[in-house]
Amino acid sequence: MATSPSITGGEKKHWWLRNKKIVDKYVKDARGLIATQEQSEIASALNLLDAALVLSPRFEVALELKARSLLYLRRFKDVADMLQDYIPSLKMVSDDSSSENSSQQLSRERVKLLSSSNNSSSDSPIRDPSFKCFSVSDLKKKVMAGLCKNCEKEGQWRYLVLGQACCHLGLMEDAMVLLQTGKRLAMAALRRESICWSDDSFSLSNFPITNDITTNVAPATPPRTEFESITQLLSHIKLLLRRKTAAIAALDAGLYSEAIRHFSKILDSRRGAPQGFLSECFMHRATAYRSAGRIAESIADCNRTLALDPTCIQALSTRAALLESIRCLPDCLHDLEHLKLLYNSILRDRKLPGPVWKRHNVQYREIPGKLCALTTRIQELKQRVASGETGNVDYYSLIGLRRGCSRSELERAHLLLCLRHKPDKSTNFVDRCEFSDDRDLDSVKDRAKMSALLLYRLLQKGYSSVMTTIMDEEAAERQRKKAAAAVAALQATAIQSQQRQTQEQQQPIKESELENKSTPQQKTSTASVFQGVFCRDLAAVGNLLSQAAFNRPIPMKYEALTC
Repeated sequence: MATSPSITGGEKKHWWLRNKKIVDKYVKDARGLIATQEQSEIASALNLLDAALVLSPRFEVALELKARSLLYLRRFKDVADMLQDYIPSLKMVSDDSSSENSSQQLSRERVKLLSSSNNSSSDSPIRDPSFKCFSVSDLKKKVMAGLCKNCEKEGQWRYLVLGQACCHLGLMEDAMVLLQTGKRLAMAALRRESICWSDDSFSLSNFPITNDITTNVAPATPPRTEFESITQLLSHIKLLLRRKTAAIAALDAGLYSEAIRHFSKILDSRRGAPQGFLSECFMHRATAYRSAGRIAESIADCNRTLALDPTCIQALSTRAALLESIRCLPDCLHDLEHLKLLYNSILRDRKLPGPVWKRHNVQYREIPGKLCALTTRIQELKQRVASGETGNVDYYSLIGLRRGCSRSELERAHLLLCLRHKPDKSTNFVDRCEFSDDRDLDSVKDRAKMSALLLYRLLQKGYSSVMTTIMDEEAAERQRKKAAAAVAALQATAIQSQQRQTQEQQQPIKESELENKSTPQQKTSTASVFQGVFCRDLAAVGNLLSQAAFNRPIPMKYEALTC
C-alpha cells in the first residue's frame, strides 16, 4: 500500500515528460514549416501548433508562433479573438462596468508594491545589498501600465502582433497604444540586458563557453526589419488619427465644409486604410453632409458604409431619416424594416452584431427601447403611405436646389451628381480599402453597386420631375409675357387714338389763333416792308435796279428768297 503513491508519481512524471517531448517536436516542426513562408506550409504549421497547445495550453513559444502565423495569413480576426484580453478599448468597457471593484483592487496593488520593502527595512537593521532606492516614476509606471501585468513572462510580442492585427481591423486607437507599448517593452528589455552585461555584474557564467553560442542565445528583440515596419505603421496610424481628430473637431464646431475636407483627405488618399476605419469615416462624413444640407452625398456615404458594414445601426437609421426628410417613404420603410430585423436578431442573440471587440455607437441595454420607438414609427409611416403621400417627393432638397431655380442651375447640379454617383464609379472606393478577409470583396462590390443604382435612379426621377416643373413654369411665363404684350399693345393703340382725337380737336383752335395774331402784324408791316415776287436770277434784278438809279435800301421779307 505504501508503494502505490510512488508508482503513480513516477507515471505522472513519465507522462509529463512524454507530453513535453511531443510539444517540443510539434513546435520544432512548425518552425521549419513557417521558415518556408508559404501559405500552405504555414497552414500546416498552425495545425501542429494547435495540437501542441492542446497538450500545453500556456506554452508561450507555441502561442507566439500561432499568433504570428495567423498574422502572416492575414487572419486578423482570429488574432484579435485569440488576444482580445489585451485590447485596450475592450478592457476599458469591462472596467467601466466594475469601476468600484477595480479601484479597490488597484489600491490594494499599490499597498502590495510597498509592503515587502517596508517590512524588510523595519524588521532587520541591515538592509539587503540588492535593495534599490524607491522611485516615484517606477511606481507610476507599474501602476499605470495595466496593459502588461507580467511582461517578462508574457513577452512584448503580444502587443506587437495584436497591434498590427488591430490596425488592419480598423481599431486605430488600440493599434497605436499596443504598438507603442510593445516598442517600449522591447526597449526596456534591451536596457535590462545591457545593465546585466555591465562591468559591475559581469561574470563568465552569463556566457556559454561552448561553440554553440549562436544556437543557444536567442535574440532579445525582434529583428530590425520588424521594428522598421512597425515604425512606419505607427506613423501612418498617427497621420490618420490626426486627420480624423481634426475632422471631428470641425464637425463639433459646426464647420461642416472643413470637416468634409478632412474626411475626404482620409477617404481619397492614395494609401489605403482598413475596412473598419473607412466605414467609420464614411459615416462621419455622411453626418457632415447631412448637416450641410447635401442630402444626395449623405445618402451615398451611408450606402458606402453599409456596403462595408451591413450591420451598422447608425448608417441604417441615418439613411432612413434622410429618405423621410425628402418624403421618399417606401425606401424609408424598407430601411426601417431592415433595422427592426437587426434589433430582433440582437435581442435573440443577446449581444451586439459582430465580435466582442467590434465598436458600436449603441449599447445592448438601449436596444429594447429603440425597438419599441421604431415599431411605432413604422406604423405611422405605413399610415402615411396608405393616405397617398408616396408621390410627393421633395426632389429639390435631394438635388440641393431652391424652388424656382433656372434650367441651367438644374442641369449643372444634375451633371455634378451624375458624375459623382454614377453606378460605374460606385466601387472605386473599394480599391482604397484594406479588407481583413479577401472573401468579403465581391459581396462589398455587389452591395455598393445595388445601392448606387437605387440612388442614381432616384436622382434621374428627381431631374425629370424638376425639369418638367421648370418647363411648365417657362411655358406659363411665356403665356404671361404674350398676354402682357397684347394688353400693352391694346393700351398703346388706345393711347394713340386718344392723342389723335385731342390733336384733331386742337388744330382748328390753333389755326384761328394764328390768323388772329397775323392780321395786326401785316397791317403794321405794309408801311415799311416791300412785298413782291422776285425772280430767281438776283444778278439780273440788281442790274435793273442799278440802271434805274435806285440806290436806297428796300425793306423786304427774306422769306421770299427761299423759293
